[in-house]
Amino acid sequence: MSGASSKVVVIVALAANLLVTLTKFAAALFTGSSAMLSEAVHSLVDSGNEALLLYGQHRAALPPDELHPLGHGRELYFWSFIVALLIFAVGSGLSIYEGIAHILAPEPISSSYVNYIVLGAAFLFEGSSWIVAFRAFREAKGALGWMEAIEKSKDPPGFIVLLEDSADLIGLVFAFAGILASEMLHMPIFDGIASIGIGLLLGGVAIILARESKNLLIGESADAGTVTAILDMARSTAGVTSAHTLFTIHLAPDQIVAALGVDFDDSLGAGDVESLVEKLEHRIRAAQPRITTLLIKPARRSM
Repeated sequence: MSGASSKVVVIVALAANLLVTLTKFAAALFTGSSAMLSEAVHSLVDSGNEALLLYGQHRAALPPDELHPLGHGRELYFWSFIVALLIFAVGSGLSIYEGIAHILAPEPISSSYVNYIVLGAAFLFEGSSWIVAFRAFREAKGALGWMEAIEKSKDPPGFIVLLEDSADLIGLVFAFAGILASEMLHMPIFDGIASIGIGLLLGGVAIILARESKNLLIGESADAGTVTAILDMARSTAGVTSAHTLFTIHLAPDQIVAALGVDFDDSLGAGDVESLVEKLEHRIRAAQPRITTLLIKPARRSM
């Protein structure tokens, strides 16, 4: 997924969550529903998360400077990891706490029809955001499976919004079931159970997001196709005997640092090697624009 595409996904999700957050809090205060309050907190956390992802995308796009010669790309991965922690600590933690509190001291829900109206509206808003995120990620993943695509993705906002929106929609179903069961069975405890279910759901999503964001923050190599393409270009260049060592690491979705070890023809002089390195660097950068830093080192292949 391109940076521009994932940014659109995040903006759409932020707009939807802001609308949903306001309506959910109003409904929770009016009806006293624990599950609805958990949903409101969930949407508020999501709104803050999308704002952080947009900030991370902005920071990652800043050019290199004296203190950061490779740029600021990893800021996106840092803020993505913070988002995962917030979902776990705030979204999941508060929902479970609220659910336990409601089970220990259950209170009947008043004017439950308000909750149903708000849940229906929230499903429409968040469903629209989910469709945008789903289509963008489906196009980006290609032939890969969904979990495989998440594991190999270098663009956290794309899969974070998709997983968040998926959790939102499932959470709305939990909230609806809890409120309906509380009303039909005259047992308010089900409202608290739904809140705990929402919290556990968010906790599971947060663990997946934290794992993937951590891996990106530590550093992941470029995909096999990019690595193969670089090596093939180097090996097919006249004057290159072999290209046998390639180190790559993603700083951001569209920023890759690459270090290439090349064995040049022994008959070439120093000036010829310099010209060849410049030519090879230009060729690789033109074919792979995501490579922002390319280091080519003469290195004889060990026998």
